[in-house]
Amino acid sequence: MELTERKKKILALVVEEYIETAEPVGSKFLAEQTDLNCSSATIRNELAELVNMGYLDQPHTSAGRVPTPAGYRMYVNELMEKQKLSIEETEQLNQKLEEKLVQLDNTISDVSKLASQLTEYPALAFTTQKAVTIKRFDIIYVDANNFIIVTMLSDNTVKNKLVHLPISVDEQMVQKLSNLFNASFTGISENEITSVLINSTERAAGDTVGLTSVIAAFAIETLTTAQMPSAFLSGENRLLNQPEFRDPDKAHKLMSYLSGGGYILPPGDEFSGDNEVRVLIGPENVAEELKESSVIVATYDAGDGTKGLIGVVGPTRMDYSVIAAKLSFLAQGLSNRLGGGNVPPQGMHNKLIIKGDDSNFR
Repeated sequence: MELTERKKKILALVVEEYIETAEPVGSKFLAEQTDLNCSSATIRNELAELVNMGYLDQPHTSAGRVPTPAGYRMYVNELMEKQKLSIEETEQLNQKLEEKLVQLDNTISDVSKLASQLTEYPALAFTTQKAVTIKRFDIIYVDANNFIIVTMLSDNTVKNKLVHLPISVDEQMVQKLSNLFNASFTGISENEITSVLINSTERAAGDTVGLTSVIAAFAIETLTTAQMPSAFLSGENRLLNQPEFRDPDKAHKLMSYLSGGGYILPPGDEFSGDNEVRVLIGPENVAEELKESSVIVATYDAGDGTKGLIGVVGPTRMDYSVIAAKLSFLAQGLSNRLGGGNVPPQGMHNKLIIKGDDSNFR
């Protein structure tokens, strides 16, 4: 069945009215839209076909229609007007953004608060960490049963650990291991700290009690932790303002997932490119807790070789055009404030790149 221009127009009207009212949209409302130029009977037929095609749903026999995830995806990809912010609105947003950026600390907790305030949805902010290596080991003998591992990373941060031993070791062994680790374990990633490297170091040191493995394990843990994304959540209580989350159990489930550090993108997913907005609708989300929600994310330059990601979570009924425009605008402003990027130009919202995956609905 073909998705004709009239069907597309009706689908767009249903989506936009449902976003506005959170109520099923009936044929009477659509018949009052003069630009359709067709009878009520034709509209009812078109609605029935859109239901059969999977773009709309009819919650009850006598009710109007509501968009399905496939309907939202079609709307976002093909029907949504991506220029909803007028020049006046853009200037107002820019002024508001500038006022807040003056007070912005270089912390992602402030970024998530700012995103939540601008969008009125729960917002998360993440930053990736640039790749680091260990540039120096100091393994310090304390006594026969204790030594300290000190590592200095390539970004000049220092991590240390006191190791308690159930057996005695001599100071010469500790010093030898310190020299070997500085020779073989500096300037490499955690993936390059292999069992082959550990075993060869163990043999070179004459280590028969497993000290090499203890130090190597701390090195791997230090490098892994240093490169884990940092994340902050703000405004989770804003969910309660949405009709879809008036059910306390439903709201609690999603709020608990978000506050517990749940992923809003699939684990291992790369951060998107600059000036790109990504939309995940309902079942496109991997996490079960997000299956009835939508996620909109944008990336920014967080400075010092790091990438930042800001995202909002809300009902599938959220106004994708407005939220995507605000997030993209915010990302540009943050890039300028934190990373030295370009100031968001007037009309920047006209150049949104909306990316999503509609393969689930083909």
